[in-house]
Amino acid sequence: MSLSSHPLTSVTFVLLVAGVAVAVTTLHSFRGCAVRDFSFVAQKPGCKSLRIHTEACWGRCHTWERPVPDPPFIQRHHRVCTYSRWRHMTSRLPGCLPGISPLYHYPQALQCECNACSSHYTECEAF
Repeated sequence: MSLSSHPLTSVTFVLLVAGVAVAVTTLHSFRGCAVRDFSFVAQKPGCKSLRIHTEACWGRCHTWERPVPDPPFIQRHHRVCTYSRWRHMTSRLPGCLPGISPLYHYPQALQCECNACSSHYTECEAF
């Protein structure tokens, strides 16, 4: 039986082409970062809220901790899925009171990567 007539060849090809969506459909099996659709409700005092649809970073990154004999007695390697390239976006909130700017600024992800968390553009939480 030749490779081209093997019954699994077309299935393998479909998985490679249709691919990444099949491989990354669950967080449990996906490691790394990806850009994905994201929506949230933008709110600002003095304005009505607005649902915004954009792209954001999503995923999970390799992280570890291990004890060491010297203070602080632990070595950490924590990375988060964060923006490596983004575009600044602006939307107009409806129904703002006089004197309140209707402009709402937010980032739109263009590319993501596993990296140290930077509070300049990411909400970093420590547990």
